Amino acid sequence: MMSNHIENFPWEQELTLNDSSNSPLTIRTTSLSLVKQDNQIIECRLSFCVTLELYHYIDREKLFNLKSEVRAPMSGGDFISSIDIQIKTSLAPDLLPHLLEHVSTAEAAANYLLHLSQQVETPVILENPQSDTPLTSKLLNTESWLCLSIKQQQPNGEVGYNTFWNYLNPSTINHPEATSEAISAGIVDFFQEWTQANLSEATKNATSELLEGISSVFQGLVDETFSETEEDTTAKQSLLTAITNFFTSDDWQFVKIPEQSTLRLLFRGENGQWTCYATAREEQQQFVFYSVCPINVPENQRLAIAEFITRVNYGMIMGNFELDFSDGEIRYKTGIDVEGDRLSLALIKPVVYANVMMMDEYLPGILAVIEGEVEVTEAIARIEG
Repeated sequence: MMSNHIENFPWEQELTLNDSSNSPLTIRTTSLSLVKQDNQIIECRLSFCVTLELYHYIDREKLFNLKSEVRAPMSGGDFISSIDIQIKTSLAPDLLPHLLEHVSTAEAAANYLLHLSQQVETPVILENPQSDTPLTSKLLNTESWLCLSIKQQQPNGEVGYNTFWNYLNPSTINHPEATSEAISAGIVDFFQEWTQANLSEATKNATSELLEGISSVFQGLVDETFSETEEDTTAKQSLLTAITNFFTSDDWQFVKIPEQSTLRLLFRGENGQWTCYATAREEQQQFVFYSVCPINVPENQRLAIAEFITRVNYGMIMGNFELDFSDGEIRYKTGIDVEGDRLSLALIKPVVYANVMMMDEYLPGILAVIEGEVEVTEAIARIEG
């Protein structure tokens, strides 16, 4: 069992960093923390305050890796100008070893960063003095820090949001005892916060951008972390075994369809309940997941629904709606090809949850068009704002 301990150093100081355009950015630090796991330092966190104006600059320039695809939705209201905003960041894992060459305590780390920032001729006393290397300057780059959260304490409560890195920090991924299940849990926790706060307002473009961005950032981390630990086990098992293990560990209720490599599942969303199918195409090395609309389209409404799904499919990146004209069945399809690779739990998770998110989001519009309550464009406008 891994045990965590946080060594926190209260630190009120002005610190100058370099932003993405190599311009100076001065922040007011509040604390520096070292996260230790079984007495090993695995993370360095820097917390600081900024004005609303400076936050807008950080937001606009996407400093501290604050990209749109890694943000959870805003909660609690809007920021106000009269109160400072607190930002919590984490040092990129590849730079942590360099920092630890010089220091081993939170206080020493704070002093070292301040020394680098001030660029004084007389250095502070370091625990392990070494001549500076090109990596040293990277410690002061805003892009070397990952934003974990943006918060503002207002009289009526806290306002702000977390980021993907708050749920799944790369330092955790890089730890030798990290598991694919723990990583998957981090992804789902983030998706759940994003969905609960934003599902009713999300557009297909925002949803697709979120999923595409996280997938591209995350899959490289997964491939690198588990290339050795999972290769000997998951590569040898069938795709059907992999997806069965996933749904078992994720507490889904399902049955296997006889003589097929397919599982039938039931999912309940905010807007309805429907049947899902998880299919392993062993020969092609593909995993496909379907959400089937609970109502078939009457023949007299199939042209309208065809227009509906054609319009909403345009611009979708991860998955699409399909219509069977012969019987009026609508389904949403996502999938992944793992030829030459392995189907890990971490890769299955986004395929499944991106799918059910989209069916749940567009189901009210589908039903409204089937019932003839609204025109197609109006139904889509209601969903996409």
